[in-house]
Amino acid sequence: MIQKQKGCNDIFGREAKIWKYVDSVIDALMEKYNYTYIRTPIFEATELFHRGIGDTTDIVTKESYDFEDKGGRKITLRPEGTAGVVRSYIENKMYGDPNQPVKVYYNGTMYRYERPQSGRDRELTQFGMEILGSDDPLTDAEIISLAVNIYKVLGLKEIKVNINTLGDTESRNNYREALIKYFKPHIKDFCEDCQERLKKNPLRILDCKVDAENKILKEAPKTLDYLNEESRDRFEKVQEYLDIMQINYEINPNIVRGLDYYNHTVFEIEANIEGFGSNNVIGGGGRYNGLVKQLDGPDTPCVGFACGFGRLVKALELEKVKMPIVEDVDLFLMYVNEDEKKNAAYLTQELRLAGFVVDTEYTGRGLKAQFKQADRLNAKFIAVLNSEDLNNNEIKIKNNKTKDEELISLDALIYYLDEQLNTMDIDDGCDCGCENDEHDCECGHDCKCNHKE
Repeated sequence: MIQKQKGCNDIFGREAKIWKYVDSVIDALMEKYNYTYIRTPIFEATELFHRGIGDTTDIVTKESYDFEDKGGRKITLRPEGTAGVVRSYIENKMYGDPNQPVKVYYNGTMYRYERPQSGRDRELTQFGMEILGSDDPLTDAEIISLAVNIYKVLGLKEIKVNINTLGDTESRNNYREALIKYFKPHIKDFCEDCQERLKKNPLRILDCKVDAENKILKEAPKTLDYLNEESRDRFEKVQEYLDIMQINYEINPNIVRGLDYYNHTVFEIEANIEGFGSNNVIGGGGRYNGLVKQLDGPDTPCVGFACGFGRLVKALELEKVKMPIVEDVDLFLMYVNEDEKKNAAYLTQELRLAGFVVDTEYTGRGLKAQFKQADRLNAKFIAVLNSEDLNNNEIKIKNNKTKDEELISLDALIYYLDEQLNTMDIDDGCDCGCENDEHDCECGHDCKCNHKE
C-alpha cells in the first residue's frame, strides 16, 4: 500500500470542514479590512529565497526543498509566503498602481524539510497578509490588530501579543556590533551553527533552538538599548496606535524573528492554552523595509504577518472552541424502483439549486439501510418516494426529529422545506445540542433554552 509522505497529512471529514470554516472567517475579515487575495506559485527560483529570506536562516540552510528541473534551472518549493508576494509586487509593477499602499493576503501550501513533530510538518498550510508601500507606524498596528481580531473572531481567548523592535539600519548595525563583542569570548560554548552565525549574522544566535536555555544567551544585550532616537520614537508610535485600538500587548526584547529581512517592528502571538506545549507561538511578523529593494525593486517599506493553519486549528481544538460546522443535510430522498430513482435525481437537482442541502441513495441499498444512512447524515427531513404519490404530484415528508409526517404537493415542496427549516432554526435557538427547555451551560446565547453565561 502506498502511504503519504512523512510530514504530510490528509485533511478530510470534520477536520476539513473546520479548515474551510477558518478559511471563510479569514476571507470575511480580509474583505472588511480591504485586503485583496493574491496567489503565487508553489515553486520559485531558488535565488528568490536565498536572497530574500537569507543564507543564514534555518529555512534556507537546512529546511528548503531545492532541486533542478529538466531545464537545469534551480528551483525551490516555497517555504514561506512573503518572498513570493514581494517578487510578484516587483514583477507586476504593483508599485505603479495609484491605489497605494498595496494590501494583500494569501493562503497556501508551504514546504519545509524539518523533523516532523506536533504543529510542525514538511507540507504545511500558511495564511498571511502584507502591506506594501507604507512606512506609517499605523500599518504596523493594523497588521497586529488584524491578526488578533482573526483569532478573537474564531473564538480564541487566551492569546498574548509580544512586540519588539530591531530599529533602523543604524540601530541594527549598532546592535549587531554589540552582539559580536558580547558573544565572541563565549562562542565556543555554543553549537556549531551559532559559531558560524557569529560571522554572518549574530542576531540569528538569539533565535537558536539548540542553545535556547544557555545562560549566556539569556543575558545577551537587548535591542531596545541600541535604538537611535528616530527608531525609539517610531516604536512608541506603534504602541500608541495599539493602545488606541485597545490591543493588549507586552514588550518582549527577546523577539528577533527567524528571518533576515526584518527591521523595526517584530511581533509574535502566543496561545496560552493548556496542552499546547512550550512552543505556543501561533503567528508572527514584522516590518521588512529593505526586502523589495534587495530583490531588485524600488525602495519600498512593507509590513506583514503569517500563521500556520495546523497550529491554529490545534489551538481551537485545545481551547474547545465551538464552531458552526454543518454536519447534517436538510432532506434525504429515498426510493425503491427505477422510476422513483429518476424522480429522486430530478428533485435533488432542483432542491440543491434552490439552496437546500440534499442527498439521496447511490449504492442500491434497501429502504432499511437507507433509513440508517439518513440518520448517519443527520437528515432533518426524509422522504420515501412512492410511485402512487408521485402520480398524484405529491410527496410524503417526514420530520426526522419529531417523526411527524405530512403529504404535500410537489409544487409546494420548496416553500414547505423553506418554512419548516426556518421554524426549526428558531425553535432550536442555538446549536449547543441541549434537548431541554432549561439548561445551565456557558454557550452565552440569548435563546429559547435559557442558557446562562
